[in-house]
Amino acid sequence: MPLHLRNARILTLAPSTGSGQAASPGARRGKHMADLGIIPAGEVLLEGDRIAAVGPKVEAPAGAEVIDANGRVLMPGFVDCHTHACWAGDRLDEWEMKLNGVPYLEILKKGGGIHSTVKAVREATQKQLAANLRDRLGLMLREGTTTVEVKSGYGLTTEAEMKMLRAIRRANGDWPGTVVPTALLGHAFEGDLDDYARMVVKDMLPEVVKEFPDVAVDAYCEEGAWSVEACVKLFEKARKHHPVRVHLDQFNALGMLPEALRLHARSADHLEASRKNDLIALAKSETIGVVLPGTGLHTGQRFARAGFIVQQGGAVAVATNCNPGSSPVHSIPLVIALAVRFCGLTSTEAITAVTVNAAAVLGLKDRGMIAPGQRADLVLLHHKDERALGHEMGGNPVETVVCGGQIVR
Repeated sequence: MPLHLRNARILTLAPSTGSGQAASPGARRGKHMADLGIIPAGEVLLEGDRIAAVGPKVEAPAGAEVIDANGRVLMPGFVDCHTHACWAGDRLDEWEMKLNGVPYLEILKKGGGIHSTVKAVREATQKQLAANLRDRLGLMLREGTTTVEVKSGYGLTTEAEMKMLRAIRRANGDWPGTVVPTALLGHAFEGDLDDYARMVVKDMLPEVVKEFPDVAVDAYCEEGAWSVEACVKLFEKARKHHPVRVHLDQFNALGMLPEALRLHARSADHLEASRKNDLIALAKSETIGVVLPGTGLHTGQRFARAGFIVQQGGAVAVATNCNPGSSPVHSIPLVIALAVRFCGLTSTEAITAVTVNAAAVLGLKDRGMIAPGQRADLVLLHHKDERALGHEMGGNPVETVVCGGQIVR
């Protein structure tokens, strides 16, 4: 049955006429991140899983289901473009250590952190991992997230990494939204890094190429994790078949950001410790900066300078980094509020960062905007002013979630 949403304040995210920004889907840059393409009082018609029409008035067929928004904000469904939401076990003991002042990198060196989750993931079945992920996806959907990227990376063996990717694929089939897998092949390591990285390139990467040919390949460049040299060697091989993404500059600027730009990485994520000149270079590149303010809140109060990247004309996305250790956060509304407070974004820029720009990070051109032909993933807020998303903290601002043309909340 067609769905007709009327009397809404619509954030289309489509560029305004004469904005100079391309009208086709893609990341918004610089000052264009503040352009939400607002229709102050409008209507949207959904047919099947697509948007059929949008404007101040649209013609709806007889028998269409009607939702009266009563002037509230209607916007694209949230896209969470960086998560580690597939895991087993918990990290509560580690959390107690952190509260007692033990630094995260020290916990990692003692075999905690990622390694404790690796043990739990290896012990879990594919079915159990998929069930855990589905529970978290349900929490995300209730707060308006309709597309979620989920990384592997807690397996560290070919068998366990493939189990994770299959679990992520399995969970996608049982959820009304879209799950986008990412092969995080360079997360932690066991034994000697050089030997481990050679194994990943020789054994693990070919298995991913064979079974998951369309996924992005990711790595975590940091002290105690993968080196710049190891990441570059992996990406040089992976980019022949896959887009590449990279975690970098979370605690230390090791020189990976210039390499990521040289390799045309789709995104550079974290950026808390990035140098000013590197951020300027990022802003002038096609690589999208992904900031993760939930991590900053949870691990040391250090935040990426997203506002500076935007001021330099760059493109920024915001994501939860949902994971059991450094960001136990599943709420996009919460990270919007954090990005406004701590990363230098305005509320409008943050909205762009979790819709059209986050979709661009994932290479998805059919969502993140309210326009004819786009996937019918929409969120109706309780609010009549979208700036409330950046102002409020806690609670759920979402009244109704439409996913694939169906009301799911």
